[in-house]
Amino acid sequence: MARQENKAADQTAPLLRVIPLGGVGEIGKNMLVLESGNNLLVIDAGLMFPTSDMHGIDIVIPDASYVLERSEQVRGIVLTHGHEDHIGALSYFVEQGLRAPIYATSLTQGLLEVKLREQKLLAEADLHVITADTVIELGPFTVEFFHTTHSFPDSVGVAVLTPAGRVIHTSDYRFDPTPVDGRPTEEHKLKQWGDAGVLLLMADSTNAERSGTTESEATVETMLEEVMSQAEGRLLLATFASNLGRVQQVINVARRHGRRLGVIGRSMVNNVRIAIKLGYLNIKEEELLTAGEMESLPGHEVVIVATGSQGEPTSAMVRMSMGDHRQLVLRAGDTVVLSATPIPGNEELFNRTVDNLFRQGANVLYHELGSVHVSGHGGQADYLHMLDLTRPQHFIPVHGEYRHLVLHSRLVERWGVPKERIFVVEDGDTVEFGNFDGKGTIVGRRGEKLEAGHVYVDGLGVGDIGNVVLRDRRQLSQEGFIVCIVAVDEFDGEIIYGPEIISRGFVYMREQEDLIRRAQEAVSKVVKKKAPTSVLENKIKDALGNFAAREIGRRPMVLPLVIEV
Repeated sequence: MARQENKAADQTAPLLRVIPLGGVGEIGKNMLVLESGNNLLVIDAGLMFPTSDMHGIDIVIPDASYVLERSEQVRGIVLTHGHEDHIGALSYFVEQGLRAPIYATSLTQGLLEVKLREQKLLAEADLHVITADTVIELGPFTVEFFHTTHSFPDSVGVAVLTPAGRVIHTSDYRFDPTPVDGRPTEEHKLKQWGDAGVLLLMADSTNAERSGTTESEATVETMLEEVMSQAEGRLLLATFASNLGRVQQVINVARRHGRRLGVIGRSMVNNVRIAIKLGYLNIKEEELLTAGEMESLPGHEVVIVATGSQGEPTSAMVRMSMGDHRQLVLRAGDTVVLSATPIPGNEELFNRTVDNLFRQGANVLYHELGSVHVSGHGGQADYLHMLDLTRPQHFIPVHGEYRHLVLHSRLVERWGVPKERIFVVEDGDTVEFGNFDGKGTIVGRRGEKLEAGHVYVDGLGVGDIGNVVLRDRRQLSQEGFIVCIVAVDEFDGEIIYGPEIISRGFVYMREQEDLIRRAQEAVSKVVKKKAPTSVLENKIKDALGNFAAREIGRRPMVLPLVIEV
């Protein structure tokens, strides 16, 4: 009897759990966990840049507590490519004690090493170089790779053979017949796995709203040819520091037009140097212009690649747009190309940078004015081609905001995957696969919801800023604050000093003396009888809050301070 009960329990236990900790329902901080028994496989560990309402936050990383609490069960960490939204959080997890072996292509590893070295963690990381032809055994997982065409050289997707069946994770990809590196996405591997049977496809959904295929990278090089031939002065191009394919295109076109290349921005300089060292860029480091040469050489001989394509506040291009870069000054006759489209939620910073560049007298080209950028992500036709190659039994859309996931899932359903085998999930949702009906067929079902949200990095603090603090920062930014200081007699509760009111971001006190006087009167009315300090502070908080709302329709943060003397 006991043996039969154990057999039934085994049938209901999942052979595989899929746990997305980031990158579903949002753009960025991609992180996925595959779990089988007491074995975890992590795919990517990226960051996300803060939205405009995350005041003071530097970056956002996944809540990886589920992994960190089981770090001894992590058999390996696989990185698909070196973009920040795929590797940017890993150094923080290493700092918190994650010591599993890390597998990445050589360029991705090179960029990761820079981050680890800066945080003095390189000696703590167990790094392994892989290629698209590598096969690794990690506990119950057999991990294979396939080269993908993306805006990062040597990007890979992942195919994992698990106890439940094969899982293919595309990461970021597109089908481009003319990629910069001459290496298209390895369709033959995808077809081979599709012929053998794919349990689950997890595919990029970033461009689910875009019909057809994404334009070839060759179109950007055509644009660069045209712009460079017309630019009379210096040409400055801003792109992501990890978009090294775009850097190579600039090098190619610059040579044809007799221009020399310079790079500006700490992350861009570091990435270019590593790419040159590893042979991913066809240029020698001594060929690069110094900052002095970028300023002194005739403009028609200079092309500069810089960070700041998204209007990031501390980037080189943004500093140049405001005229406070230490090494370069924009001048009339410069042509600036912002080779990117704004990340959703980042449009305000991007547009402000464009305006400031025009104010500096530059001729600015951006996505609204021409083909200055091609997405590294495929469109709907690419998604359908991926389905034709892999023919999955189940599907989970990843890498996209929620609408992207829904639109991708609808496309997959029309292609032929049954609706009940498509799972639209968000961070922390789990999907389980197993022989749940005892008939030998592996099927998927929704599992428990795990804790998985944002972890905010603010300066040196990681995770010490929560939603309550962000709410306070939003209130301070919108309504300002009032500090009210009152000293009372500890015996009879009479006011000895005050109320003194100090305001910042609420009203300009020198021009609102009558308002401040009436606010002091409102406080004096509620501080009439002796009461515990905490009670008096709450009364003052309510009185000033109601006064501000009634008088000028605002709700500033009120900070009362009652001193007994």
